[in-house]
Amino acid sequence: MTERLGPGAFVAVVGPSGAGKDTLLKLVQDRLGTRADVHFPRRMITREADRALEDHDTISSAEFDRLRADGGCALSWRAHGLGYGVPGSADEAIRAGAVVLCNVSRSVIPVALKKYARTHVVLVTAPVSVLAERLANRGRESRDDVARRLKRAAYDLPEGVEAVVIENVGAPQTGARRLADIVLDLAAQGATGRIDKS
Repeated sequence: MTERLGPGAFVAVVGPSGAGKDTLLKLVQDRLGTRADVHFPRRMITREADRALEDHDTISSAEFDRLRADGGCALSWRAHGLGYGVPGSADEAIRAGAVVLCNVSRSVIPVALKKYARTHVVLVTAPVSVLAERLANRGRESRDDVARRLKRAAYDLPEGVEAVVIENVGAPQTGARRLADIVLDLAAQGATGRIDKS
């Protein structure tokens, strides 16, 4: 059996489209981004970036497939007709003992659990009415695309996976503070402890 990567921790930030995962991550990065023991990998996506909504590196489908084949992605998945990748810098940071947090698909949680010695899941969610309003406001998807994303809003995690739940309604700073506290707790424990789920 392959030894799992450590001693750092991987925080998988998951949740339905429109829950505000990237907003919370940006606020936490603004607060903690200068710390050497916290790492925010920049995702790669096969779509043009809209920096006002989702900051990422745009890559072609061919480049995405090549990176996956060459082991250039720490984690990768396909969803909504797009390819998503977490760069290899995430693995390097975990080997160095950092807490790494990234917006990922729930489909890669089992992969992360097998790959990293310390994996924690944070589920960011909001009522369906809030999700619908946010998706419409960002104007990135067609009406049919929004409807398809809302059908997935029930958001079941893989069986047996425990998560800290952040209901992201109202001021996003509230949810960001909760997420930052999780990261700081892990960093203070050397990324080896359990997180408070209260």
